[in-house]
Amino acid sequence: MWPNGSLPGPCFRPMNATITAQERRLIASPWFAASFCVLGLGSNLLALSALARAPAPRSSFLTLLCGLVLTDFLGLLVTGAIVVAQHAALFAWQAADPGCRLCHFMGVAMVFFGLCPLLLGAAMASERYVGITRPFWRPAAPGRRAWATVALVWLAALALGLLPLLGLGRYSVQWPGSWCFLTLGAQRADVAFGLLFALLGGVSVGLSFLLNTVSVATLCRVYHGQEAARQRPRDCEVEMMVQLVGIMVVATVCWMPLLVFIVQTLLQTPPVMSPSGQLLRATEHQLLIYLRVATWNQILDPWVYILFRRSVLRRLHPRLSSRLRALTLHPPPAQATLSGP
Repeated sequence: MWPNGSLPGPCFRPMNATITAQERRLIASPWFAASFCVLGLGSNLLALSALARAPAPRSSFLTLLCGLVLTDFLGLLVTGAIVVAQHAALFAWQAADPGCRLCHFMGVAMVFFGLCPLLLGAAMASERYVGITRPFWRPAAPGRRAWATVALVWLAALALGLLPLLGLGRYSVQWPGSWCFLTLGAQRADVAFGLLFALLGGVSVGLSFLLNTVSVATLCRVYHGQEAARQRPRDCEVEMMVQLVGIMVVATVCWMPLLVFIVQTLLQTPPVMSPSGQLLRATEHQLLIYLRVATWNQILDPWVYILFRRSVLRRLHPRLSSRLRALTLHPPPAQATLSGP
């Protein structure tokens, strides 16, 4: 609870009570929010339809990718519905949600749907690392194991998102009063939860970068000594690695600014947030901008898969199709090997 007892619930800070409807209307247009959500939902539905047409049995990578796209779709659907409704109705959060139940729900959703893509990206990088560096190791029922991995990631992200409801950290309404997120306060619980969220996301991105680097280096080494019989499956592996590297780049560009900002703000001395719960307006602006950049991850993820499939690349670049066909029909000579008499 904040020191100011005049606020109706524990998720309201003094700053949020002074935001006017005119300021909200100038900052966020309901048409922009609605268009943003429609674009994201349509992009993810398009990717899901393309994944549904993939030939069976699907690889573990495609199953994990399906889980990622499904998570992005649900994230835009849940959080976008709240934001669009708030921007359209311009309701006062204090009057509509005095008990902070909606704020807590949105805070959990923001943490859950923000962390899941990063964790799933690390899981996909691990799957490709094992598949490329240990090509003869094939787990039984790869589809079931992949869905079990998706479920495990969901449970881990949900457990982290529920920590503020158990006393570790707090969710509060953020400027301009249309969304809820973790509190960048100076209390130990707020600092611990914020650092846990940011470091877990950063470690996931770092692990993805490390494993993808090793996987790409291994593929390059294999292609220098490839055999004709291995050409076609290696094309599939290259396609998956291109998609995975694209997903990693999108996640890094979209999420790392926000994660770094959270760490810097929480560790800054003197604390950025006052004891009464007020933040500098510049800090509030930066948090909103970084959050909007991070949200683009849910829109760009499906387009990485849509655009970087071999069928699409061959249509966009006919020369690429001709080169792949030539390599298949006339593969380069294999390296000489020692043979007995």
